[in-house]
Amino acid sequence: MLLVVNHLRIAFGDAVPVRDVCFSVPEHGKVAIVGESGCGKSLTALSLQKDHPDVKMAYVFQNPGESLNPVMRVGGQIAEVLPKGLSKAEARARILDLLARCKLDDPARVADSYPCELSGGQQQRAMIAMALAAEPQLLVADEPTTALDVTTQRGVLELVDGLAAESGMAVLLITHNLGLVAGRSDWVNVMYAGEIVEAGPVAEVLAHPRHPYTQGLLAAVPALDAPMDAPLADIPGTVPPPNAWPSGCAFHPRCPHATDRCRREAPPPRAIGACTIRCFQGE
Repeated sequence: MLLVVNHLRIAFGDAVPVRDVCFSVPEHGKVAIVGESGCGKSLTALSLQKDHPDVKMAYVFQNPGESLNPVMRVGGQIAEVLPKGLSKAEARARILDLLARCKLDDPARVADSYPCELSGGQQQRAMIAMALAAEPQLLVADEPTTALDVTTQRGVLELVDGLAAESGMAVLLITHNLGLVAGRSDWVNVMYAGEIVEAGPVAEVLAHPRHPYTQGLLAAVPALDAPMDAPLADIPGTVPPPNAWPSGCAFHPRCPHATDRCRREAPPPRAIGACTIRCFQGE
C-alpha cells in the first residue's frame, strides 16, 4: 500500500474540521474523496505530505490562476521543480516535453508566457506539467476542474487519467461531484462533516448507495437525458461549521430518515460486504 491514513484528526482550537478519517491509496491506485465544500476534503489532502514524508507527492489545485506565480514565466516555474544538475538546454528540453505531454499545442510559447497570458485550461495543464516534473508517486488532484467549462473539464480529467496510466503514479481525486468518479476511480470515500460516512468500490457505491448523504449526492448529479426544464435535486440545508458539529450523526439535521437515535448517538463505522458505512439504517 502506498499510503495509509489511520484515524486522522485535525483541530484548530474548538474547531475539529477532520475527525477519525481512515482511508488508503494503493500503489498505482485511483482513489476519490467526495463531498460538499466544508466537509474537510482539502484539509485532509493537505495533511498527507506532513504525515507521509516518505511518499513523493505532487498537488494540482482547483484554481491554477492563484496557484501559479503571476510574475514568473511558466517555464521558469516548472524549472524550479526539475532535478538539480541539469544544463540550461537539458532543462529547457525537459520543460517543453512536459508541456507537450500535457497536450499544449505550442509548448515553447506556453513556457515563455506569464500565467495571465494563458486560458484557464492552459494554466491547469501547465500546473499538471509542473506536478509531473517532480516525478511523483501520488498525484493529489484537488477539485482540478472547478473553474473550467465542461469541455475543458473533460479534457483535463482525461489528461490526468492518461498520464497516470503512462507513468504508473497513483491519483487521489478530490471532488464535490460524485458523478466524476465513475470510470475514473476504483475506490471512493464519501466525506461529510469531517468524517468518511461511506467508502467502497466505486461501482458498488454508485449502484447501491447506502448512506442518505451518498444518495443525496447521487441524486444531485444531473441526468444527461433529463428535460432542460427539469428541476435540479439538492440536499436541503448546509454543511455545519466545524466548531458546531451536531450531536449524534452529523448528517441528521439534513437526513430524511433521521430518528431519535440518530440525534443522540454517533454511528460507528460498520462493514457491509466490501463497503463501510456510518449509519444506523439497515441494522
